[in-house]
Amino acid sequence: MSRHPTLKWAQRDDLLYITIDLPDAKAVNLKLEPEGKFYFSATSGADNIPYEIDINLYDNVNLDESKASVGSRNIVYIVKKEESKWWSRLLKQEGRTPTFIKVDWNKWVDEDEQDDKAEPDMDYDDVNFSSLNLGGGGGGEEEEDFDDEDEDESDTATEEEKEEETINASSQVEAKAKA
Repeated sequence: MSRHPTLKWAQRDDLLYITIDLPDAKAVNLKLEPEGKFYFSATSGADNIPYEIDINLYDNVNLDESKASVGSRNIVYIVKKEESKWWSRLLKQEGRTPTFIKVDWNKWVDEDEQDDKAEPDMDYDDVNFSSLNLGGGGGGEEEEDFDDEDEDESDTATEEEKEEETINASSQVEAKAKA
């Protein structure tokens, strides 16, 4: 029997973001049909445990403009909706959403706030998904250099102030001892 990996989703009026959290996925099989049928299967772990998702999305999708990327920690699918409209839910069937499906709050934007928010990091038109390392974890890239000089100066000033306070306290103790 197959297990269900966690599926996170978010949307815009024209796109659907689907992220499947499954580290070290092997034998990944992704299928998306124009009428919104979404199928995923893979194995993971030392025991090659099978995982599977078979759902019907709320509405039709455009296969030609949809993109997928398999990373070391997750599988990302950016699905182009056939019609630019806000979906009331992810799945076609009404009722309770399966427990393995979650909202991706990192990508979520409310419908009425969609146009207000600039989204340069969400523009995937020029991205070559085959060259992305979507496994997370950074490694190999230079990190941003924060201005350490200011911190060093403020630390030095603080140490000088502490030293001055210690000298003043010592002087006060000596003065009391003499009195």
